[in-house]
Amino acid sequence: MASPQPRTPEYFARMRALEAQSWWNAGMRDVAARMLAMAALGDHCTVLDAGCGTGQTLAWLQRTHPGWTSVGLDISREALSDARGEGVDVVLASVTNIPLAHESTDLIVTLDVLHHLPVAGGDVAALREMRRVLKPGGYLLFRTNAQSFPRKPDDVASSYRKYDPSDLRRKLAASGFQILRMSRVNAVLGLAEIPRELRALRRSDSGILAPEPTAPGRADELKRAWLGIEGRAVLAGWRLPLGRSIVGLCRAGDSTRAASPG
Repeated sequence: MASPQPRTPEYFARMRALEAQSWWNAGMRDVAARMLAMAALGDHCTVLDAGCGTGQTLAWLQRTHPGWTSVGLDISREALSDARGEGVDVVLASVTNIPLAHESTDLIVTLDVLHHLPVAGGDVAALREMRRVLKPGGYLLFRTNAQSFPRKPDDVASSYRKYDPSDLRRKLAASGFQILRMSRVNAVLGLAEIPRELRALRRSDSGILAPEPTAPGRADELKRAWLGIEGRAVLAGWRLPLGRSIVGLCRAGDSTRAASPG
């Protein structure tokens, strides 16, 4: 089944199912939890989920860190309607124009957002906005797509791309971030995605979302555990050579001035 196009009702329905049931989403939350522990933000901080989608990440943060003050933003009214059903605070806005004060936030979480922004500079504009609203020394936790096999060109019409890690590192540094940890992840299990990616290329389909999840089983528990092993390696400072995703934890520098990314 072809992946639904971004920001359609079908897309958000698939996203909700994946976030609630898939081993990959559960494993990636495990990785995110370890990165947040490394940040050591304490019991009270302000959090922005930039591109919060249906709000399940915000709801997870509220459950795991009840003392944190959190808000999410997204450009999709339908996604925000779902998010409000999760009982979280959200606003309609773009990550390239964040309606928060300068240096007002301790942590920004942005998961699977950067690769959906306009190809002509949308990611750089968003990173600079995130740096603007972060306090000096605040943290950025991100996840995005990585170029792998088969490689895919940028899809300008769908605002969809995959990153080479070196290009993303350059953009983060130019936007005023110190990279604490950053690596590919989903290295071994991601190899199983190659046939689906090849089929998507033949159909000229971006293949943005995975197929709908099946009922969780023992195999899913093992996959989640393996993804956790990779996450611990990343936290230990490893840069995995393979992987269909990139995860990272950055700290905002002391100045909002950023060099041109070139």
